[in-house]
Amino acid sequence: MIHNSNNSESTQPNKAIKKPKRARVFLLNAFSLMILLALGVLGGYQSALSTRRNAEKAALMEKLGEQFQYALVDKEFGRYEIAKQRLEFIIEKDPSFPGAQEALTEVLVQINLQGSYVPPTATVATPSPTAAPDFKGTEEAYTRAQQLIAAQDWSAALGALDALRKLDPNYKTPQVDSMYYFALRNNGYQLITQQGNLEGGIYYLTLAERFGTLDSNALGVREGARYYILGASFWELDWAKTLEYFSQVYTGWPGMWDGTLTASERYRLASMRYGDQLFARERYCDALVQYDNAARIGPLDETAGKNYTDALFACYPPTATPDPLLFTPTPDILLTPTDTPAIPPSDTPAP
Repeated sequence: MIHNSNNSESTQPNKAIKKPKRARVFLLNAFSLMILLALGVLGGYQSALSTRRNAEKAALMEKLGEQFQYALVDKEFGRYEIAKQRLEFIIEKDPSFPGAQEALTEVLVQINLQGSYVPPTATVATPSPTAAPDFKGTEEAYTRAQQLIAAQDWSAALGALDALRKLDPNYKTPQVDSMYYFALRNNGYQLITQQGNLEGGIYYLTLAERFGTLDSNALGVREGARYYILGASFWELDWAKTLEYFSQVYTGWPGMWDGTLTASERYRLASMRYGDQLFARERYCDALVQYDNAARIGPLDETAGKNYTDALFACYPPTATPDPLLFTPTPDILLTPTDTPAIPPSDTPAP
């Protein structure tokens, strides 16, 4: 009896020890689960935040592009203070925006020139009769403008029209307005499609709208030039966004360029670089789509070519080699290398 009593007492502490151990394990597992859940929620939040930031950045770039075009128009018409405000806003939001700093420098120079101008001392002058317009000079300027338009010298035609308006602002107003529209429209179209001056072309087409509605070709080219400029602003910063814009330019105007690269060449390069990014993320099939788009325009470079081969095998793994034990061809069904049935030897000796 004494022995049993001691044995019973010795087992009680073991049971008491097991309970705290189980409780600690339970708490540890629960704590670990909470950490995993928190990490999962944080990862989802970061992904959503990144998506929202990209969307906000794209919207901002489009807004800045519009403001830049308006600033160019304001600068051309001498509204330098308004142009200055627009350009400062653009640079504040994106200091590396293409052309903004250069345009602001030009505007500040013009503002300083205006500020340094000292008007002559005012004097009281007796009114003089308005000078009669020079009809001969006006007719000559009008005829000269017509000749330049017929010769498709749009820049010189605009200069002749400006001279005409200075001679007599009211001379044949409907006809002169129509000539302005024609010269501005074609000058802007030519700057974009033939000279690679996208900003200048957009500017002249915008001026033409003051005299009449643009036709579909002019509207399309101007839109393509805007997309080109926006796509170039994302170059090497966001290849996905670059492709979003240049895919549209390439579809409608593959030969459009900015003096450096055509839209088709930019689309090819951007497709390869975006494909490289997708390949690095192990999105092999998506990368293949980009490499195929680039290969339709021109050859892949060394990096894209190597990645293309690796992505091809990863996306479309080769069929497993069949087990030779499962299929052993017999002599009666063997074919010659020319895939024609073997002809059995004849009993007739050869001549």
